[in-house]
This record gives sequence, C-alpha cells and structure tokens, in this order.
Amino acid sequence: MQIALDLLAWMPMLALAGKARLWEPRRLRLRLFTDAGQLVTTGRRRILRLAAHWPWTHDITAALDRLAQLPNPG
Repeated sequence: MQIALDLLAWMPMLALAGKARLWEPRRLRLRLFTDAGQLVTTGRRRILRLAAHWPWTHDITAALDRLAQLPNPG
C-alpha cells in the first residue's frame, strides 16, 4: 500500500509536465492508470502498446520518456 502512495506522490513531480502535474490522485488513476494497453514481448524486448484513441496516451508516453531520461540511482 505504501508503494502505491509513493508512486502517486512522486510520479507527478518526476514524470508529468504541464497541467498533468497538478492532477489529484483520483484523476491520475482515472486518466493514466486505466489506459487500455498491451504488453508485448518480441525477441528480447518488451513493448507497451497503448490505445491510440485514448485521450491521454500522449501524456503517458511523455511521462515514460521523462522517466527513461532520469539518471540511474544505483
């Protein structure tokens, strides 16, 4: 339970930008965590395929790109 609360607290600060950074936890769950997606393994890579029609797909992909650019802590 604590990990989920930490994720809700740190994700807007580290990954989101613009108006999405100000979203409350309930709105984050509605818009980002309920997206229709499919995790596909091809070769040795895992690919997350998100539904193109979802209005917040761009926010999710931008957040994942920002998280990928963070330095490795360990």
